[in-house]
Amino acid sequence: QVPLVESGGGSVQAGGSLRLSCSATGYFNSNYCMAWFRQAAGKEREGVASINRRGGTSTADAVKGRFTISKDNAKNTLFLQMNNLKPEDTAMYYCAALHGDCAGLPPRTVFRTWGQGTQVTVSS
Repeated sequence: QVPLVESGGGSVQAGGSLRLSCSATGYFNSNYCMAWFRQAAGKEREGVASINRRGGTSTADAVKGRFTISKDNAKNTLFLQMNNLKPEDTAMYYCAALHGDCAGLPPRTVFRTWGQGTQVTVSS
């Protein structure tokens, strides 16, 4: 399986924006649910957003209205547009793939393929 590779993390001030990318070659041509998770220091990994093969999306309440998940099938890339960032958004962000469909945001325990993560730091 081709690995997932995230990029686009960095340090921004509160209110700023970042767009994360995940190179996901081979996943969009098959029945995969793709998702973004994040893990802050000392906390459990939590789901942020998911997108299924048909383009249906689901977003966690904590980021709804600020974060948008999308994908470019031609470029085999998953995106997470993050606007109006807050200090509590500071975390390592991970791209994940689940072989199968999803109609919501599945728990992290069912995802078998993960990227190495990209750090997002938001200062006040």
